[in-house]
Amino acid sequence: MNNINIENNEIINVVFFILFAFLSMFLVLILFFYFSRKKIVQIEVNKKNLEIEHQKELINSVLTTQEEERNRIAQDLHDEISSKLNVVSLNSYLLKSENLTDEEQSVIINNVIELTQKAIENSRRIAHDLLPPVLEKFGLHAGIEELVEEYNSTKFVEVTYENNIHFESYLVEKHLHIFRILQELLNNSIRHGKATKVSIQFTNFENKKTCIYSDNGIGFDNSMSKNQKGLGMKNIESRIYFLQGNFSFTSKPNEGVKMVFNFN
Repeated sequence: MNNINIENNEIINVVFFILFAFLSMFLVLILFFYFSRKKIVQIEVNKKNLEIEHQKELINSVLTTQEEERNRIAQDLHDEISSKLNVVSLNSYLLKSENLTDEEQSVIINNVIELTQKAIENSRRIAHDLLPPVLEKFGLHAGIEELVEEYNSTKFVEVTYENNIHFESYLVEKHLHIFRILQELLNNSIRHGKATKVSIQFTNFENKKTCIYSDNGIGFDNSMSKNQKGLGMKNIESRIYFLQGNFSFTSKPNEGVKMVFNFN
């Protein structure tokens, strides 16, 4: 009888041990999944926070660029138009003076005509910088062709342009973003990269409209953050962001630069 009781107690102890082991494993699994899930959620939160911060940086870059553009336009209006119109006004006032000789009148009138013509030319240039008329009238393809022709006419650089997509369905705002990106890239290639050859190609790649830009300039170390975060690159990145696209940028010393970006 005692042997039976001992065996029953042992069985009960084994059962309790097994139950305790299962409960412990179950608790460990619950804690594991809880903390794993918590860690995953935290990683996602950190990722979202980084994305938000990055978007803030892009927006700040746009605002900074816009403010610089406004300041430049204001300076141009003051230096190139307002100052000339002030001189035109002064010369017009001098025409009212008595006892002017025919020669003096002729000089004043010629000054008025010359200064007025310069003011008109400068106002056209400022308007062109704000929104090139060719974009609004003929679309992005014609605008890029004109831009390429302007750079090729300098004889300092050879720019080739190939387009295999259609831009007609795009809004003017999108045209302008793409146009400004190319302007910035060309400016960087020539002023900083000392490039003599530039290639611009638009094509469909993996069902996305894609631009492939490259030059043969001096390039730079792409791994250095200071080379990646200049205002020019931030401006380009912000425009691609508004185009709902992505980009990749590669460069090495003495190997030029290459940028590939897509857009919707």
